[in-house]
Amino acid sequence: MLDRRPLLKTILDQRPDELLAVSGLGSSTWDLTALGDDHKNFCFIGAMGQASPFALGLAMAQEEKRILLITGDGELLMSLGVLATIANQAPHNLALLVMDNESYAETGGQPTATAGPTDLEQVARGCGIKATATFRDEGDAPEIRRMVLEENGPVFINVKVLSNPPALAFPHSFDGATAIDRFRAAVLPK
Repeated sequence: MLDRRPLLKTILDQRPDELLAVSGLGSSTWDLTALGDDHKNFCFIGAMGQASPFALGLAMAQEEKRILLITGDGELLMSLGVLATIANQAPHNLALLVMDNESYAETGGQPTATAGPTDLEQVARGCGIKATATFRDEGDAPEIRRMVLEENGPVFINVKVLSNPPALAFPHSFDGATAIDRFRAAVLPK
């Protein structure tokens, strides 16, 4: 199992200018925020299941940018149908990074379906996403980074991470209008 924050730091170290990051609620947002305040990050708060459709729409609207979705197994399980939509739309610039800790860490650590027989990579592949992988070892970090930054999308990367909940790191604003305006200003041409 990998440690989520060092992994994300490795992936986003010397981040290309065209990379936009979207994080799902909870641990994914705390992880992205802990790396520092960047206007090219959009962090979801309290909208379980909505980060994936948002990232898909962003990838379709900003084809010249690379879009990285960082989400958890619990959030993705909330809206598995989005994987079929992503496969059918096939955005070349979208990478999904699932931090799979096999639990609903935000609500007490109850096991998710991935703690049992559910295999998210196989679900993604079954939906039609061709570039998929599951990683479990720290030594896999360079290959994960390569897939996020270089693999033709859509890309689905399931990373088995430690289940210990990360320390809270709150984003710049909890106000949705403020957060989206800030992100929009960083993304759209001036």
